Amino acid sequence: MLQEYRQHAAERAQLGIPPLPLNAQQTAQLCELLKNPPEAEKEELLMLLRDRVPPGVDEAAYVKAGFLTAIAKGEIECSLISHQGAVDLLGTMIGGYNVQSLVDLLKSRDSNLAAEAANALSKTLLVFDAFNEVLALSDINPHAKQVVDAWAEGDWFLNKPKVPETITVTVFKVPGETNTDDLSPAPHATTRPDIPLHALAMLESKMPDGLQTIAQLKAKGHPVAYVGDVVGTGSSRKSAINSVLWHIGHDIPFVPNKRAGGYILGGKIAPIFFNTAEDSGALPIECDVTKLNTGDIITIHPYEGKITNEAGETISTFQLKPDTILDEVRAGGRIPLLIGRALTDKARQTLGLEPTSLFVRPSLPEDTGKGFTLAQKMVGKACGLEGVRPGTSCEPIMTTVGSQDTTGPMTRDELKELACLGFNADLTLQTFCHTAAYPKPVDIKTHKELPDFFSTRGGVALRPGDGIIHSWLNRMLLPDTVGTGGDSHTRFPLGISFPAGSGLVAFAAALGVMPLDMPESVLVKFTGELQPGVTLRDIVNAIPWVAMQQGKLTVGKENKINVFNGRIMEMEGLPDLKVEQAFELTDATAERSCSGSTIKLSEETVAEYLRSNIVLMKNMIARGYQDARTLLRRIAKMEQWLANPSLMSADPDAEYVDTIEVNLNEIKEPIVAAPNDPDNVKLMSECAGDKVDEVFIGSCMTNIGHYRAAAKILEGAGRIKSVLWVCPPTRMDEQQLREEGVYGIFAAAGARTEMPGCSLCMGNQARVEDNATVFSTSTRNFNNRMGKGARVYLGSAELAAVCALLGKMPTVEEYLAIVAEKVDPFKGDLYRYLNFNEIEGFENFGRVVPESEMPKLEEVGV
Repeated sequence: MLQEYRQHAAERAQLGIPPLPLNAQQTAQLCELLKNPPEAEKEELLMLLRDRVPPGVDEAAYVKAGFLTAIAKGEIECSLISHQGAVDLLGTMIGGYNVQSLVDLLKSRDSNLAAEAANALSKTLLVFDAFNEVLALSDINPHAKQVVDAWAEGDWFLNKPKVPETITVTVFKVPGETNTDDLSPAPHATTRPDIPLHALAMLESKMPDGLQTIAQLKAKGHPVAYVGDVVGTGSSRKSAINSVLWHIGHDIPFVPNKRAGGYILGGKIAPIFFNTAEDSGALPIECDVTKLNTGDIITIHPYEGKITNEAGETISTFQLKPDTILDEVRAGGRIPLLIGRALTDKARQTLGLEPTSLFVRPSLPEDTGKGFTLAQKMVGKACGLEGVRPGTSCEPIMTTVGSQDTTGPMTRDELKELACLGFNADLTLQTFCHTAAYPKPVDIKTHKELPDFFSTRGGVALRPGDGIIHSWLNRMLLPDTVGTGGDSHTRFPLGISFPAGSGLVAFAAALGVMPLDMPESVLVKFTGELQPGVTLRDIVNAIPWVAMQQGKLTVGKENKINVFNGRIMEMEGLPDLKVEQAFELTDATAERSCSGSTIKLSEETVAEYLRSNIVLMKNMIARGYQDARTLLRRIAKMEQWLANPSLMSADPDAEYVDTIEVNLNEIKEPIVAAPNDPDNVKLMSECAGDKVDEVFIGSCMTNIGHYRAAAKILEGAGRIKSVLWVCPPTRMDEQQLREEGVYGIFAAAGARTEMPGCSLCMGNQARVEDNATVFSTSTRNFNNRMGKGARVYLGSAELAAVCALLGKMPTVEEYLAIVAEKVDPFKGDLYRYLNFNEIEGFENFGRVVPESEMPKLEEVGV
C-alpha cells in the first residue's frame, strides 16, 4: 500500500497537487503498519494517519476512529501513538465516528485520558444526539461538566483568531463576468469531488494563463484576492468556490485536499456564489472594483468598510453583509458558525444561563406594518411565523431537497463531513441526469454507489435514464413549502426554493433547515393576452427585455445594473397556467441571478398536478425505488392537501422593491437570448437570416407539449437543413412520444434523439461542433458551454423547429406563417400534459414489488 501510495503521490506531484485522501482499505493497511512501524517510515505513517484520512463519517474515518479508540483503551499497542496521543488524534476528526469514543473516554479511570477526551470534545461541534449523553453525565462526571461548560462559553470560537483590522492582499482581476462554467468547466465535471485536480481547469477558456498569474502574484508575499466586475453567475457549483479557494485559500487542518478562507471582491457577486463563499469561510465583498487591477497591492479594512491602495488612498468602499460575516469567517464558514452557535446556545439554555454576547446576532429589520408577499408568507410558514421581512436572518424548514449527479458526489462528501447518517429533510432526491447518456468510468461508479448512500439515509434515488432532476423533483413538491437543491435551476413552481452549493444542500438535507437572509422581492405582473405565434418561452425572454427598456437591466458587465440580482422574482397574472408551464417561468429566474421565485397559480391547477404525481410516486414504489417510506410519506401529505386544498396569496398591501409589468398584448413576435449571454435579449426580427448550424430541443425548460409542436412543424417536410438534437426531459415523456409516433417524425427529419436527461445543456456530455451557430431551448448560452466557440441563441421549441427546418433564423413573416399552418389548428391536442392518474394501469407499469409487499400509509406515521 505504501509503495503504491508513494507512486500515486509522485504522479500527482507532477501536476502540482497533493495525493488523494486515503480510502478505507488503505487506512486499514496503514493501521496495520502502525502496529509495528519500520523505523525509517515512522514519521510518514503518522502523518498519513493524522492528515490524509477524511473526517466525519467517511468509511476511512470509521477505520481510523476504531484504531485510535483501541489504542486509547489499551486494546492495541502502537509505539508511535500513546494512549493520550490517540485521544488527541480522535479530537481532530471533527465529529461522527469519533464522538462516541470520546464520550466513553470521559469515564476513563485514567484521569489524564478523561481530561484529554474532555479537551477534544470541547472543540467538537458535530456531536448531535451525544449532547444529551454528555449533559446527563455532567451531573456526576467533572470531565463531562468541563465539556458542557466549554460549549456554553464558546471555547471552540474563542480559540480561533479574529478577523484582523487590516488585510493586505494582491489583486488578481478577471475583467467582465466570471461565471461558474469559467471556474468549474462542465467538461471536467467528473473531477469535481477531487478538488485539487478539478481546480487545474479553472479559467482554462476564460483566461488560459490565469493560474500561472496567480502563482506569480503569490510570490509578492500577500494573499491573493479574486476580483471581477461580475462574479459567480450561472450554475450553483460549489466546485467553482472549491477551485477558487484552492488557489487563494488556506489548508484546513486535518481535512485533506480542501481549503477555506480567501477574499473575493466583485462589483456584483451572484447570490448562490456569495452564499457558497460564506459557507466555505471566504470573505466575499461587493464593491466598486473599477480602480482595482491585477498586481495591485491593496489593503482591505473590514471594520471600516474601505479599501486603500499602497499610498493609503481610499479607492473603494463597501458595507459588509450579512451582519454576521466576520463571525462566519472566524468560525471557518457560515455552516460551522451556525452549528457551533447553536451548540453554545443549547448548552447555555440547559444550564440556565443567559444567551451569550460572544456572537454578532442578526438584527431584525424594521417592521413596516405592511402586508407580506407570497414568498415572505411561504418562508414565514416554514419558520412558524406569519411572514418574514426582507433582511431577516432565519432558518426555514426544508421540506424538499434535490441533488444531481455532477454535484451529488460533492454533496455526499459534505454529508460525511457533517457526520450525517440520516436525513432530517422530509424528502431528499438524488438524480443521474447529467451523466447518464455518456458515462465515464467514474460516472458508472457513481451510478452504482450513490443511490445506496442516499436511500440508506432516507433519501429517494432515481436511476440513470429517468431524466432531469427538476422534471422529477417538481412532481414531488408540496404547495407553499420551502426547499433547495444543488442545481441553480431548482426553482420550484409550487412553493419556493433557494438553490445552493453542495455544502449548503448537505446541511439542509442533514438538519432539515437552511440558513437564509431573506431577500427583497421584485414583482413581475403579466397583463393582456398571448399574441399569435408568441409562446411562453418568449414571455420568459420578455421579462429581461422589458427590464432593459426601463433601464433596470444592462448587458454590459462593468457597473452592471440588474434589478433582479439576489432578489426573489414573484410572478402573477397567469393563474391558469399548468404547473409544467409555470416552471418555464420560475426556471428561467436562474438566468436573472434571482435568489428564488414564486408564481401564483390556481388551486385547480395545483390539484390536477398533485393527483397525477401521487400515481407517479405509487408507480415508483411498485418499481422498487427507494426509500419507499419517504415516497409514501410524501404521497400521504399530498393527499392531506387535496382533502383540504388552499394556497397562500400575497397581501394586497405587500411591499416590493420594484414592480415590472409585462403587457402580453405588446409582445408581437418571438424574443430570443442572442449570443452569448442570457441577458442579451433581442426581438427575433433583429436576428433574422442568421445561419443556424445546429438545433437542440431539450433541457428542463421543455415539456411534452413542446416536442409535439416541434414534430408537427417538421412533419412531412423531409430532411431538415440543420443538425437537430432532441432530448425529452423524462422517460415518461419519451415513452408517450414514442407511442404517439412523434419519434417517427423526428427520425424522418434526420434528428438525433438522446437519452432523457440534460444532454447538450450543460456541455459535459455531447457537444456541438466548434464555432457552430446554435439555436437551443436550453437554459444558458455562456461562451463555450455547448461547444467551443459556439454562438448560441436561446428560445422556444417552436422557433427551434422552424430554425431546423429553414437552416436559419426566420423572418417574422416566415415564422408566423409556419406556426399558423402547423401549430395553431392543433393547439388543444399538442399542448396536453402527462396526467398519470388518467393513464389506465400506470400505477402498475413495470411493477417488481408485489402489491402484498407494498408499504402501507399507516406505517409512515403522517
